[in-house]
Amino acid sequence: MTQASTSKSAPSEGTRAMILATGRGLVARHGFSAMGLSALLREAGVPKGSFYHYFASKEAFGEALLTDYVTDYLARMDAMIARETTGANRLLAFCDTWLAKGQAEGLAHTCLVVKLGAEVADLSETMRCVLDDGVAALTQRLETILEQGANDGSLIRSVHPAQTAQVLYAQWLGAAILSKLAKDQAPLIRALADTKTRLLPQ
Repeated sequence: MTQASTSKSAPSEGTRAMILATGRGLVARHGFSAMGLSALLREAGVPKGSFYHYFASKEAFGEALLTDYVTDYLARMDAMIARETTGANRLLAFCDTWLAKGQAEGLAHTCLVVKLGAEVADLSETMRCVLDDGVAALTQRLETILEQGANDGSLIRSVHPAQTAQVLYAQWLGAAILSKLAKDQAPLIRALADTKTRLLPQ
């Protein structure tokens, strides 16, 4: 590839990334169906006519948005798994990400599975599959953390670690939804206490 062609393609990738980043914020606040393309492009500073240069449809945009989100989330999980610490510390770090601290919002408010899980399940099969596959990949990583903790003695060994990981994620996902409904972190705090009781050696 020539230098000229490289410099020409860079703005296109930058614009696409800008649309996706802006869309992630809008969708996290308003949901996918309620987000209008005009509002998205206005906030992203992109001309209206250029949207379909990057995405064939709003559904294709949603699929790209969720793929981008899942990729980022799993990369953060991989970095957490790679830390030089105990499995228990990795698990508690995962739990900690759900909680808001000071001015920073936790996953309960920014997680697109929390925000869009029920909506896209009925709206778009391709978007549903992206989230479903992402959740499966996430619970596999939680299973890895549980096995690491069992091996280093910092977590109670589970007979069925894959099943435990799935139940653990379901618990935190449900607690996040209840937390949003109540506008209170109490469900998440209770989930943390239960996770510690069930999985940390007493």
